[in-house]
Amino acid sequence: MMKRMYAFICYAAGAVSLGIWGYLALSRGGFWRLRERLPHAGTGEPSRQTVTAVIPARDEAEVIERAVVSLRSQTHTALRIIVANDESSDGTGALARAAGADLVIDVIRRPPQWKGKLWAVHQGIVAETGKPDFFLLTDADIEHVSRDVLDSLIAQANKGYDLVSVMVRLCCEFPAEKFLIPAFVFFFFKLYPPAWVISRPGTAAAAGGCMLLRREMLERIGGIASIRDALIDDCALAAQVKAAGGRVWLGISEPEIRSTRPYRSAREIRTMISRAAFSQLRHSSLLLAGTVLGMSLTYIAPVALLFSGVLPAASLGLAAWLLGAGLFLPTVRWYRAPLWTAFCLPGIALFYLIATLESAINYWRGRGGVWKGRIQDAAG
Repeated sequence: MMKRMYAFICYAAGAVSLGIWGYLALSRGGFWRLRERLPHAGTGEPSRQTVTAVIPARDEAEVIERAVVSLRSQTHTALRIIVANDESSDGTGALARAAGADLVIDVIRRPPQWKGKLWAVHQGIVAETGKPDFFLLTDADIEHVSRDVLDSLIAQANKGYDLVSVMVRLCCEFPAEKFLIPAFVFFFFKLYPPAWVISRPGTAAAAGGCMLLRREMLERIGGIASIRDALIDDCALAAQVKAAGGRVWLGISEPEIRSTRPYRSAREIRTMISRAAFSQLRHSSLLLAGTVLGMSLTYIAPVALLFSGVLPAASLGLAAWLLGAGLFLPTVRWYRAPLWTAFCLPGIALFYLIATLESAINYWRGRGGVWKGRIQDAAG
């Protein structure tokens, strides 16, 4: 009786796991194909629409110069660059000025209800006395390598979008990055399929490293103040835009846009994930439990079933594992990571699951969302 029950449980787990991967392959907006790509603007007459780039920067001396210089080098000349120097102690402001920023402001002390980055972005926007057509909200570590990035973003916005957001190419040079970073993009697009973000009113998301936002839409939603307490600010902004009747585009970019912030070890990547993972789950213990169960069935069970001793269940597990690796492969290729890492997705998912649990523990201990010495997500 016990053997039959064990075999049934293994068989059921294998069937559920394979069913999940079948759903992800066929009915999740084709997120894994990476089809939504920002194209090059082309060789037509450049747009004369005005853009103000706002870069929040807190102790970013290591990367701020490359970010500003890359924007200054854009072929689109109707651009102002504002750097919001957020209580930096490493000369970030002076480096930004020397690199070509039009204006560097010192962020005043933030009110307690604001997240630090959003207060800096708000201060940068308020410092713009003109009325640009667009605001480019970008981070201090983002390098717009291709000189036509800005024209490409504007061209995409002019197709009828109020917010154009690009998942930039994250650093993928160190061994830990090659093993773990592609999955970050894979999991994000699985959660927010770009095709659904573009076409479905109920799915809203953005990638905060590079967001081109119409000024009129920003004013319609009440400015950055409308999301002042959001830890995952990019997705919160996209939700506000959609709620106001706007359209959002999300994808990757053919013109090169990349992050210059390295993650030299698995520990650094785990810290990056745990900073906001529990906030993504709305601080819900029930959603956390569901996440543990769902990720266990989707990623871990297929490999575990190979050692179950139940041949039908092991066959289902193997099929689910191979299907998952096949869906992950386009993202691995996009990041030029070793192809064999696609087959390591179960282990990578376990790493992300542990980081998510750590995020919840940090939140309950009052140490959640730490960034540059600031605690931004803590119970109570």
